[in-house]
Amino acid sequence: MSIIHAFDPHSPEIFTPQHLLSPIEGFPETVLVTFRHKIVQRFIARYSPTIIKTLHGASPVPIYQAVIDGQAVGLYQTLIGGAGTVGLLEEIIALGGKKFIFFGSCGTLRKDIAAGHFILPTAAYRDEGVSYHYAPADEDYYPVETQPKLAQIFNQLQVPFIEGKTWTTDAIYRETRNNMQARRDEGCICVDMECASIMAAGHFRGVQIYQYLYGEDTLDGEDWDARTMGKVPPSADDRYLSLAVEIAALV
Repeated sequence: MSIIHAFDPHSPEIFTPQHLLSPIEGFPETVLVTFRHKIVQRFIARYSPTIIKTLHGASPVPIYQAVIDGQAVGLYQTLIGGAGTVGLLEEIIALGGKKFIFFGSCGTLRKDIAAGHFILPTAAYRDEGVSYHYAPADEDYYPVETQPKLAQIFNQLQVPFIEGKTWTTDAIYRETRNNMQARRDEGCICVDMECASIMAAGHFRGVQIYQYLYGEDTLDGEDWDARTMGKVPPSADDRYLSLAVEIAALV
């Protein structure tokens, strides 16, 4: 039995977040999810949020809440990779989260996509393990059902973006030249580590998952090009956070 046979819709989970957590009254329905500690620091400095819950795993994960233009908005820093990200997502759903806006960097598969340019995934290649526990393995690509609405919001806000498929992989150091070319041939324009996982889990749990990415490094070329990886300017972090807050008011 391989992982493509892992989906089991016929029997209940043995262990769930509800064994550990209870819903929090007034928990914000809309939650921003970042991968960058610097964005958490900017959220704190800008909005003076309160900590409404701290989750505990390998390290504490504070869940922040701020009231922005009359709307309660949550924020937390998630983990890298589908497994950790979905584990935390499950727990935030158990606390009361219903709409999630994920935003983070990706590698581009086309060097003409500039560093910092926004990408809206339309579907994610399932080169990871988590999605196979939340959805049958009928298709290699998992659709991003919220992408059309998010594209409308980007257009409303007059924010330029590009849309296309993403390659979700668990193995950041096994992104081989042949696999990259195969994904490009299928229409992938970037590579990430969470999209297929969070989209499958969100659909299974009946919550809304939105995601926008921004290019950093690129795999398109004779050699890997780090570009802005590890040196994103503070102004860019401010831009990414401001956009997430604007989206939260419109989803």
